[in-house]
Formats: sequence, C-alpha cells, structure tokens
Amino acid sequence: MTEANEGYGDAFGRIDVQLTAQMNQRANKSVSSTTDAEQPYMRIIFPQNDGIYQQDNARCHTARSVCAWFEEHQDESTVLPWPANSPDLNPIENLWDHLDRVVRAMDPPPRNLAQLATALESAWLNIPVNTFRNLIDSLPTRLAAVRSAKGGYSGF
Repeated sequence: MTEANEGYGDAFGRIDVQLTAQMNQRANKSVSSTTDAEQPYMRIIFPQNDGIYQQDNARCHTARSVCAWFEEHQDESTVLPWPANSPDLNPIENLWDHLDRVVRAMDPPPRNLAQLATALESAWLNIPVNTFRNLIDSLPTRLAAVRSAKGGYSGF
C-alpha cells in the first residue's frame, strides 16, 4: 500500500480534489479513478470534449488497460504526450509539497487516516486561488529554464 493524493482541475482556479489516504495504485485503480470521478467532471468543464489529461509516466498511468481506456475514449479528451525522463514541471507537485508542509506543521498532528484526510482537504481548500493561477502562469518560465538547462536540472 502506498499513500497517494489525486487531484484534477483546470487552469482557472477551479480545482476539485479527490483524496484517498491509502490505496493500492494499480492500473485498474487508475482506470476506475478516471471513469468514476474525472470523466463526469471533464464533461461538465469541457462540454466540447476539448479537455486535456496530463499524466506522468508512472506505471499505473502507462499500463495497457489505462492506455486502452484512453484509446477507446480519444474523442472525449486528449492525453498530453509526456516524455519518459522529463523534468517534472507539473505545477501540482508544488501544491503537493505545500500540503505536505501544512499538514506536517499541524499541532497536534493528524493521528489517524480520517484526521489526515480532513487535514489535507482543509489545507487544500485554504490554498488561495491566486496560488493556482501563479503556478499556471509560471509555466513559460519553467519551460524556458528547462530549455536553458538543455533538459537538465532547471531549479523547479
């Protein structure tokens, strides 16, 4: 079992979060997450089927069952190509780091999974909308830094 946070959202500050304190992150869980939670959200936010999924190359995202699901639903959204060994420029990583720092600073700390889920949700909901916008707006700078570093460490 591994701890995991899953989130999805759009660049305009409307972010919904789905928290799972413990789960086995296998391909069938990834497909289930996509079909059960994210697809209805994507249909509402992107009624023209012009939404984009960005996934890293974690095994659960590249499993045959996941790739087959996206192939079957290719008319509903686009999967952003992601190089196998790319620098991690996904702004969500900054948000996971923020959540980690906020929860670790809590006094008293969460003592069980229910308290942890509540703490994470509270921390997530208290992130200012401008934080999301600033992270999205930072993408051109991040990409320029990666280009300047010729694909190496960019500082992000």
